[in-house]
Amino acid sequence: MEFLKDLNSVQKEAVTDYSGPHLVIAGAGSGKTRVLTYRIAYLLHTGIPAGSVMALTFTNKAAGEMKERINRLIGQDIARYLWIGTFHSIFSRILRAEAPLLGHTSAFTIYDNVDSKRALKKIIGELSLDDRIYKPGEILGAISRAKNNLITAGSYGSNTQLIEKDKKSGKKHIADIYRIYAERCFRSDAMDFDDLLLKTNILLRDHPEVLKKYQERFRYILVDEFQDTNFAQYLIISRLASPHRNICVVGDDAQSIYAFRGARIENILNFKKEYPGYKIFKLEQNYRSTKTIVKAANSLIEKNRNQLSKRVWSDNEPGGKIKVLKASTDTEEGIIVAREITGMVSEKGARYRDFAVLYRTNAQSRIFEETLRRNNIPYKVFGSLSFYQRKEIKDLLAYFRLSVNQKDSEALLRIINSPARGIGKTTLEKLSNYASKSGLSLWETVSQTGKFPEEAGLNRGMRKKLSDFAEMIKSFSSDIQTEDAHEKAMKIASSSGMLKDLFNPGSPENISKYENIQELLNGIKEFSESQAELNESTTLPAFLENVALLTDTDREKPEDGDKVSLMTVHSAKGLEFKHVFVSGMEEELFPGRFSSSTLHELEEERRLFYVALTRAEKSVTLSFSQSRYRWGSPIMCSPSRFLSEIDEQYLEYPDSADSFSSNRERAVNTKTEPFEKIFKGNPRGNGNTSDILTRKKLVKITGNTESRHGNHNNILLKPGMLVEHRQFGPGKVLQVTGSPPDSKAIVHFQAAGQKQLLLKFARLKIID
Repeated sequence: MEFLKDLNSVQKEAVTDYSGPHLVIAGAGSGKTRVLTYRIAYLLHTGIPAGSVMALTFTNKAAGEMKERINRLIGQDIARYLWIGTFHSIFSRILRAEAPLLGHTSAFTIYDNVDSKRALKKIIGELSLDDRIYKPGEILGAISRAKNNLITAGSYGSNTQLIEKDKKSGKKHIADIYRIYAERCFRSDAMDFDDLLLKTNILLRDHPEVLKKYQERFRYILVDEFQDTNFAQYLIISRLASPHRNICVVGDDAQSIYAFRGARIENILNFKKEYPGYKIFKLEQNYRSTKTIVKAANSLIEKNRNQLSKRVWSDNEPGGKIKVLKASTDTEEGIIVAREITGMVSEKGARYRDFAVLYRTNAQSRIFEETLRRNNIPYKVFGSLSFYQRKEIKDLLAYFRLSVNQKDSEALLRIINSPARGIGKTTLEKLSNYASKSGLSLWETVSQTGKFPEEAGLNRGMRKKLSDFAEMIKSFSSDIQTEDAHEKAMKIASSSGMLKDLFNPGSPENISKYENIQELLNGIKEFSESQAELNESTTLPAFLENVALLTDTDREKPEDGDKVSLMTVHSAKGLEFKHVFVSGMEEELFPGRFSSSTLHELEEERRLFYVALTRAEKSVTLSFSQSRYRWGSPIMCSPSRFLSEIDEQYLEYPDSADSFSSNRERAVNTKTEPFEKIFKGNPRGNGNTSDILTRKKLVKITGNTESRHGNHNNILLKPGMLVEHRQFGPGKVLQVTGSPPDSKAIVHFQAAGQKQLLLKFARLKIID
């Protein structure tokens, strides 16, 4: 087997020893995907039938890479029978095959978060609940957590602990909302993402013959990113693997960062308890990052108590030290980062696509977006509105969904009057009321309007509109299980009136929407062609399944175009960039103020920072701000405890000024002290902010004093002075006019240009 020569000794052992339970600890950049794919290829090469191998991943991108590599190693004819995909796609495939056992049809719809929130919002309104308290997103989160812990709507309502918790939080009706939501999903022949896990567990629990069937089929099970599995996923894997115990899980406890989604680091830490006699393989060579980055990351993560022992190392070049940059405000932080990127592009030949700016919270992106835009630096924000969440795309997809599954009431409500057909809210209320009284679904009501009695309250004209809509959907449904997806999609887009409605050359907004529809249709064409090459289904239901199971990572591609990537650290998991900036390295931001109250939470925050560091190949730059606005008011910020936890020999503290002018350079404290001299002796960083930095030391590092802030400085302003504004950053006073309290100043800001400010509101800080 020639392909084995591509592996190092530990990788080769993990690939060729394939019987029994195995735990592969894969450090960052250590080639875990290679081990997974080569192990599968080795299984097939030894004669194991492809259909008996199941490999579970968290993204379609990862699954696609594995399939492609295996095809190259073994050949497509053999590899095509493998079960490789995300947890949700594999379990969806099983559920569609066994759907009647659960009261569903094989054509059930998969709701995304937007569909679920829309359904919940409607239920909250019907129950006359305050949507400021019962926010759809928060309610969906509560339901999701319940499902991931295998708590059904029925058992939720009888769980006294959960009911008491909801009462204390002022949301005592969550159980009612969950029950109604579950009932409506069932009537609509729909499942949300969490149902795919919950109902697979129910299927395997309540139908032993089905469990046995899939246990016999999947004799070899491989799981990627095992540290990110939740309870529901863990239980399915455990049940399926129990007879043969040929299970190989790959992961890194140091990169477990999804506890807020239900991921349980205990799954990987306790693997040895569930599988006595297991074998462990440690992939410790990092092929991605420089030696300095790897050693710095090691010096950080070793502060965690709950972890599996390993020592990641690199044979790459040493690389430069990790820069630590200080900014006086968050606006200045954005300017400094933009200038660093510009310098590396112009002086070192880097490309914009080589850079990623990572932050702890989505809200931090605004500063960087504004600064990069002003500096003509192209960028893309990841985690913003996805292509598939745009209204026009959701509308056309709803037409597709309703054509496949007429019970899908959410899809029906979305497009029954889009484009406008004169079917308004009042008509829909009458339809819903009639459906409830008659025991019909919403589709049955719409499609039987010709049989409506007069007391239903619909006139002849309205019944004709509804009848025409129903006939149109029925026409779309014909041959949908056999016709090519692109041909069917073109017919629906045209016949529904969507293309005609959006074709308006005089409207830039409509042009953009029209182009988006074209792009969707192009994507369907590509899907059909690629499926045909693989001899897989090219129908519209197959396309819908593919879209419904896309993860956030699959929807967005960092490699598209020469642009700087802006994203949260969570979004960066699994990605790599030549140069990484980690911003907002401040207490109560990173680690987060609500995410570090316990040792368990703090260790996850430290793992999150470890993930940020190990995304980089060539360089890492860490930045923090001395002050930042929160709820409209400036606050003093302390450098993150994590900066003190990195061994100082791997850090570089350049001149903190990174100035905008020679005067600015003179004005700012030009040297940042090593953090171990600033922090008190607290190696695990378990104290409160007040325990970490004294006020005196904070002033020493930041150069700020409260006496330099506030409106009383305004009377001291004179032309030529250097000042700083909370939003616009540093600038120079050009002119001061008027008397207090109506004094005004004209200030030229380096980043924002010339501004006239009313001084009683401006809160300028004099810096020279």
